[in-house]
Parts: sequence; C-alpha cells; structure tokens
Amino acid sequence: MTFNAVLIANRGEIAVRIARAARDAGIRSIAVYSEPDTGALHTLVADEAYRLPGKTSAETYMNIPALLAVAARAGADCVHPGYGFLSENADFARAVQDAGLTWIGPTPESIELLGDKLAARRVAVEVGAPLAPGTPDPLSHWEQARDFAREHGMPIAIKAAFGGGGRGLKVVTEEADIEEGFNSAGREAREAFGRGECYVEKFLTHPRHVECQILADTHGNVAVLGTRDCSTQRRFQKLIEEAPAPFLTDEQRRAIEDGARDICAAAGYVSAGTVEYIVSEDGTVSFLEVNTRVQVEHPVTEAVTGIDIIAEQFRIAAGLPLSFAGTHPEPRGHAFEFRINAEDVSNGFAPCPGTVTLFDVPTGPGIRVDAGVRTGSTIPAYYDSLMAKLIVWGPDRATAIRRARRALEEFRIDGVRTVLPFHRDMIDSAELTGERLGVYTDWVDQNYSPSAARDVADIEHIYDERTRVVIELDGRLHVVGVPTALFTAAGTSANTSTSTAPQRGGSGAESGGEGAVTSRFEATLVEWLVASGDTVEQGDPVATVEAMKMESTIVAPRGGHITLSAAEGERVAANATIATIS
Repeated sequence: MTFNAVLIANRGEIAVRIARAARDAGIRSIAVYSEPDTGALHTLVADEAYRLPGKTSAETYMNIPALLAVAARAGADCVHPGYGFLSENADFARAVQDAGLTWIGPTPESIELLGDKLAARRVAVEVGAPLAPGTPDPLSHWEQARDFAREHGMPIAIKAAFGGGGRGLKVVTEEADIEEGFNSAGREAREAFGRGECYVEKFLTHPRHVECQILADTHGNVAVLGTRDCSTQRRFQKLIEEAPAPFLTDEQRRAIEDGARDICAAAGYVSAGTVEYIVSEDGTVSFLEVNTRVQVEHPVTEAVTGIDIIAEQFRIAAGLPLSFAGTHPEPRGHAFEFRINAEDVSNGFAPCPGTVTLFDVPTGPGIRVDAGVRTGSTIPAYYDSLMAKLIVWGPDRATAIRRARRALEEFRIDGVRTVLPFHRDMIDSAELTGERLGVYTDWVDQNYSPSAARDVADIEHIYDERTRVVIELDGRLHVVGVPTALFTAAGTSANTSTSTAPQRGGSGAESGGEGAVTSRFEATLVEWLVASGDTVEQGDPVATVEAMKMESTIVAPRGGHITLSAAEGERVAANATIATIS
C-alpha cells in the first residue's frame, strides 16, 4: 500500500515537519490554515494549502467536518494529525476511517483505551507497572478531590482524563486551593481537548519526568527507541528534553523500557507513542500516562537513533513493518531539544504574540532547527506559543552541552520576546550540567530567576530589540548589542539619542492609566475573581485570562475599589483596560 496525498490536520512546526517527511516519501502534502495563519510557513512548505474559516482552534484545526471537507476536495488518501488539537481524538480517527481515508496513527480503540488516563492506569496495573495512588474514575465535584487529599495527603495533582502535554494539569499544595485548581484544570482541558473530565493523583515531590519512545507496527514488532528526560518544565510545559535520559540506574532503565513495551503490547498498540513515567527523588519509578501520538520532543530520539519517526508512521499506516525490524537500535551520543516559545521570561513567561522581524538560526555540526516560523511570520494569540525547536547532538553529553551553549548564543529572534534567555541561563546552570541532574518538574517554578546566572541587572530591558554592531579594539573583534531605538533613520548618534527600544508583543506597552487593570497580551477573559465594587489590595488576583492555550492570572496594580468593564468570555486586546481601580 502506498499513499498519494496526506492531509496535515495541524499547523506550525509539526505541520512543516510532516510536509517535509511526506516529500521525502513522494507523498503530496496538503496543509490547512486558519485566518490568523494566512501565509504561515507550513502553508508555504506544503504542496497545497486550504483555508479553514474562523480563528479559534474549535472553528479551525479542531473542526472535523471542515477538515474532512478539505481532504475530499484536495484528494487526500490519508490524514496525519501531528500532536495537540485532534491527534488523540478517537472520534476524529474514526471519522477519517469512515470517510475512506487512512489514519496515520494508532487505532481509535487504542486512543480510547490509552488516551483515557484512568484506563491506561488499569493496563499498567495488569502488566505490573508501579503506580502512585490515584482515583479510579473521573471526579464529578471538587469535593471528591478534597476527600482524596484528606486520605492520601497533600500535595495532589489534578489531571485532565483525556489529554496531555501539561494542559489541564494543576498541582495543589493547600486544601483551600483545591476547588479553584479543580475548576481551572477542567477549563484548560475543555479548551485544549474538548473534554473537561479530571481525576486526581498523589503528587510525588521533586520528580523527574522520564519517558520512552515507542514504535509498533501491524506485524507484531514493538520497539522501544530508548529514553528521554523531560524534567525541565514550567507549569508542566516541557522546555528542555534530552536523550537518552541521564543518571538512571540499569534497574530503573530496564523497568521503564520493559514497562513501556508491555503496556503497548497489551493494548495492541500501533504507530508512534510515548509511555511516560516519573522518577521520584528517592528513586521510585511510577507510571504516568501514554501519549497516543508523536511527541514534540521526538527529534532528540531521532538524533541519537538515526530513525525518522514520522517516516516510520507512514510505513506503519501503509501496512509495512518497521524499517529496522529485527534489530534493537542503541542510542549513539547524546541530544538536547530546546523549545523556542514566544513567551516573555522576565514577565512570568507571559504569552507574547506578535510579528517576528528577524529569525536567524544557528548552524554547525550536530545542529538541527525545526521551525514553524521565519522572518516576517506572525505569532497569533489563538494557539500555543511554540515557534521552533533547537536540537543539538554530540558524541557525549558534555560535548552536546558545549554545542548547545554556542548554538543558543547564535540563535537570534527579534520582534517578539522568547524563552531563549531562559535556555541560555539553564545551559550554564549546575542543575542541568552537573554530575547529577538537579532539575525536577517544578524546579523552574520554584527556583528560576531570569538571568540570575548572568548577573544582568536591567532585567526589564534585556529583551529590547537590539542591533548587533561589530567593533574592533586592539586588533580584536567584539560584538555589541545596541538598542535599535538608539539608531534613527537619519543616523543620529547613539550618544545624543534618549529614546528606548519599542516593546514587543504587548509587554511593557502603555496601559490605560493609573488604576487601570489590563492584560499584557491579547487573551480571552475566562473568569472574574472579583465583582464590581469589591475592595482589592495591590497584588490580589482579580481575573483569569487564557491565551496560547494557557491560563494566566491578572492581579490588581493598586489597592482600592474595582469597577469591571469587560465581560467573561470576551476577547480583549493587549493592554486594553478591563477594569479600573479607584
């Protein structure tokens, strides 16, 4: 069986990645795009592109009838869902098959079984995988989460039952916060996956996140392509991944890999998937979940195994055995992946939509960049903040770290604020580079301070748009970053200019005046935490907003009486006044 044309039911860098893999295989690629994604890179890389009416995820990339209509119009014979959106939606997989198309992924039955985290836990129990205590079924009310916490103790993790990638996941450390955590997890899950059911697990403190890449075909081959460590996270969104996972004992590695293989074999799994675990600080290994799709971090496994995971997905869907069937791929060297998100590190990793005015990637041995943007691209506020992934390979971990340090220094993005300064800090941190990995899943939330390792005093302006000037001093070249605003069209001397560089993506822009409550970025107002006329203190949480699939809290800029001027569910512009405190 061979494929002629694939509909890529996704956007951004994964859509670009799939289109390029399809071209390698001689398969015509068909992209879709929303109104905000008009002219996006994935639409230009694909052979064809068709518009989906609307802006939001629900209107576009999660609109099953619209996607199938494009597939029929364009003559696709298969559909690749990428990750996120509908990639773990069994109804979409079944609808694709019912339309006479091939689904590039696991069967709908496997998605339902393992995509349901509670059902996956039951499979893990059957094959003997270790588990932390958790509720066997979704919870109807927050009080049930409180009762679980009283039985097993705090902290607890409230998790979306249908979904992954950190969406719909809240760790609660105080009993008084359980109700809000339960409600917030449900809202995020509905926004990201269309279903809001949640369950609760005992949260193990200071855990590492370790996972296995699985590839399984229809001929009975279930291959484990080694391990990855994804412990460097913020709010349970992965930021740095590496393969193979370092600092595991042989016993831990064997338990992780054997458990992953047994779970997938018991479920009759096919295609690419990931079995995730947590490894607590005392060495305990506990099954977490199965992601029934290709992962964002799959390139680090490709870098150390030489196996093209997307290409293998096409082979499996076509009924072919794994290209390496009968062999056991051993990792060669070490690789890191750095997720390059449009987020403002100095401002609590706030989403930072905007226009990329410069996208200049590093090059050299062992360097790979998977990007969904280029110079001139627009980062919409409607979807997640991932722009690109920097993948760095070296013959050993120490070399990979040195190459990553150089590549991160060379990587330049202007126009929107990014997490590049965070990555530059982390690659110099002893917690990441030391003899033992000191990073755990909430280490960044608890310990990271922007540019602390670099001793940069003027944090607020380290992200300003800068022009690089090369100067020579005593026969040696030096590169200096000078704020672009110091240069005028008329060539005014930097010494006489007093202007400052423009702020990008909303952060730092003019607000609505003293007492104005604003969102720093374009967002949806999810919920007011206060009512008009209430008295608030400076720093009090007053509203919850959602942008780029993440909820953020807006706090009062001053104390006084608050008057609300925006409605729940309203889309608010960056720096627009949504309330006033007098």
